[in-house]
Amino acid sequence: MIPREILKKIRLIELRTNRLVSETLAGQYHSVFKGQGMNFDEVREYQPGDDVRAIDWNVTARMNHPFVKKFVEERELTVMLVVDLSGSGLFGSGDQSKRELAAEIASVLAFSAIRNNDKVGLILFTDAVEKYIPPRKGRRHVLRVIREILFHEPRNHGTDLNSALEFLSHVVRHRAIVVVLSDFLGQTSVTRREINAHLRRQVVLSETLSQTSLTCLRQANRRHDVVAVQIIDRYELFLPDLGYLTLKDAETGEVVEINTGDERKRHAFAQRQQRIQRDLQRLLRSANVDTIQLRTDKPYTQALARFFDTREKRRRRG
Repeated sequence: MIPREILKKIRLIELRTNRLVSETLAGQYHSVFKGQGMNFDEVREYQPGDDVRAIDWNVTARMNHPFVKKFVEERELTVMLVVDLSGSGLFGSGDQSKRELAAEIASVLAFSAIRNNDKVGLILFTDAVEKYIPPRKGRRHVLRVIREILFHEPRNHGTDLNSALEFLSHVVRHRAIVVVLSDFLGQTSVTRREINAHLRRQVVLSETLSQTSLTCLRQANRRHDVVAVQIIDRYELFLPDLGYLTLKDAETGEVVEINTGDERKRHAFAQRQQRIQRDLQRLLRSANVDTIQLRTDKPYTQALARFFDTREKRRRRG
């Protein structure tokens, strides 16, 4: 039996996101994410202007005048939501944590998908794959997906996007829309040494994608249509002036005390985070992965609509 408070939270997300899907994004989703092939529909008489390459010569020979084959776009797609449940997702300086925002964005995409008769699947990952839900259709299935994103209890706290993408390649054989929802923050051994060397005078800073993750993303994008949704909090971009704070790394457990009242440290933090974000965007562009950044302290509706609009215009040009 699912507790009442959990059902209430899921229902609230459903109501909020369903309205957005109905009023704003329904048509955009259909035009942005298209099928990868054409299915035979019918044979009809040739009309002036029809492509002669579509003529069905067997039927034409039987009927003694030309007939053409008509095809329609393959519309049924598979949308795979690949969601980061590492410890950093529990952070949020406002009303929502990053994990809660990820669940809401996943809900928008999932309801858009089933409205278009597409299937939705889910991969939850930390530094290992935590849960896999095979693609299916239907409202009840989408509600289960939302519930798992919000309330699954991860066994681990770290982040390993590589393992999730490798798992994806084994369980999803055909081309799919793959949406990776993550803060794309992780740490390498080099960064850890840097942190240890500066622990007394510098705040804990996060690295972005490793080259290995970039390679896995590029490979996944060759087979699928990969979209990276970065979900981030404002205080991961700049530090508030709150005096001395004791901070704990949600993924490693490391604790450090910093003086956020030091303007030089706040400036250094903001500059480095800007550089990290620029590097992340550059790396994702080099992998030809479409990217959108959403923040826990800002409405996401317009950002999503702009993303869909930009992608649709690019598809029309291409």
